[in-house]
Amino acid sequence: MQYARQLADTNILINAACPGLVATDFTGFHGRPPEDGAIAAIRLATLPGGGPTGTFHNDEGVIPW
Repeated sequence: MQYARQLADTNILINAACPGLVATDFTGFHGRPPEDGAIAAIRLATLPGGGPTGTFHNDEGVIPW
């Protein structure tokens, strides 16, 4: 939120993403495949100009702070 506020007058969007439990060596390979965990991050990385900023997302959409 701090960076979103500081950069509000620029074309830079600041958002957070929660990938959920992803199967990696850190999680003992429990959880969903990494490509599924990347859904929210990819969606946020490809937002058009003027998209949301200062929001928190998972693969289903916005999560209220």
